[in-house]
Parts: sequence; C-alpha cells; structure tokens
Amino acid sequence: MARPEQVLLLEPQHELKFRGKVDIRNHWLESPYAAFLCNRPFTDVVTTALKLANPTDRNVCFKVKTTAPRRYCVRPNSGVIDAGTSINVSVMLQPFDYDPNEKSKHKFMVQSLMAPPDMTDMEGVWKDAKPEELMDSKLRCVFEMPNENEKTHDIDSNKVMSSSLLKSESSTLSMKSMVSSLDDGEVKRIMEECKRLQMEVQRLREENKQIREDDGLRMRKSTVMTSQHSSPSSVTVKEESLSIRVIALIVLFFVIGVIVGKLLL
Repeated sequence: MARPEQVLLLEPQHELKFRGKVDIRNHWLESPYAAFLCNRPFTDVVTTALKLANPTDRNVCFKVKTTAPRRYCVRPNSGVIDAGTSINVSVMLQPFDYDPNEKSKHKFMVQSLMAPPDMTDMEGVWKDAKPEELMDSKLRCVFEMPNENEKTHDIDSNKVMSSSLLKSESSTLSMKSMVSSLDDGEVKRIMEECKRLQMEVQRLREENKQIREDDGLRMRKSTVMTSQHSSPSSVTVKEESLSIRVIALIVLFFVIGVIVGKLLL
C-alpha cells in the first residue's frame, strides 16, 4: 500500500547545500603544505537551514534522519509542529576530509506523522504507528566548493590580518623599550612636576569655586536691591576675573598634556 503524501512543506524541497570554505589558518606562512590546506574546504562546521511548515489544522510529529549520522548534527532532530506553524532545523556538517566519491552517499529523510489529539508519549506514537500512516520526504546533500575569487579574497584578508597583528606587536614593544630607556632621575623629575601641576590645578579649582559662591551671594543680594542701585562695572570685573582663571586652567591642562606626551614618546 502506497504511503500518503507528505503534509509538511519543506524548504528547500529536494537538496541540502553545504558550501565549503578555504582553510587559510596557516596559509599566510610560506609552507609547502599551502596547496594542501587550500584543498580542504570542510575543516570547519558548515551549517544549513531546513524549514518545516505545517499547513494543516492538526499537530504533526516529525523526525529528521540521515544516512551518515556521525557526520551531521541536527537540532532539533524530532518534535511536534503545531497546526499552522513552522520550525527551523539546523543541519550542521561536522569537519571532515572531503572525498568526492562520498557526495552521493549522504542523504536525509524527513519523516512525519499526524499526532493524535490525546498524545502524551511521542516515542510511543512513533512505535505504534502503522506503515500507511507514515509520510516521508527525501533530500540529497550537495557539497559546493569555494570558487577561485573566494580563495583569493580569504587569503588576502588573512595576510592583512596577520600583517596588522605583527605591526601592533612591534608598536607595543617599541613603546615599552622607549619608556624603559628613561633613567630613574628623569622619571622622578617628571612625576614631581606632574604632582606639582595637579596641586596647582586643585588650588585653581578651589579658587574658582569660591569665586562662584561669592558671585552667587552677590547676585542674590543684588536681586533685593533696585535696578537703579546696581553696578554694571562690578559685574563686568567679576566676569573678566572668572574668564582669566578659566584661561589659566586651559593653559595649565595644555602644559600637563605636553609633559605626559613627552613621557610616552
């Protein structure tokens, strides 16, 4: 007796494609094994997606099987798809040495079964299912090789990354050597100068704070007085004094920056 037609909608319908990558982890080295490394496109996990949709008004149980179970990791490989919903299955090809003779041996099968309304044990449902109740769809595996453009791009990207790492390490070592070349006396003198400047900055901050407090007190008093007795000239003098101190702070910070820059250089 022929099995019923598959009720699940599969995407893709007929084949699962796995696209290889160029193994360039050691390709930037001048190694006699470079050509061998470039011909191993499946040394990393390659994942493809399989979408299963249930267009019916009943829940459907499913299982995903393969002819090479050790070569693939499928998540989820079984379950229940509610009516009118879908699920995405991740099919992960594990790293292996590609053999063109094996490509026709890898196949997948999606098996499905209408779930009973009172289902409590899914494994029991599969065990008790009759052959005429089972539905299945078969998919073949397709292994795609990376083209020459991808090889060139990946190799160039790896060279650029390696060059950047080498430059970064060289810059770090150079900075360390310059700092270590300073004698103890010069370092001590610079540290003392920085400490003195920090104290000067703190003093100016306190003076600036005191000026602001005095200005605030005077402004509160001036609001009580009438506008006829206010003195515009005193306000101008205060603003000029505050501006001069702000400029002094800016110059001081500039000097600190120059000294710190000399220390780093």
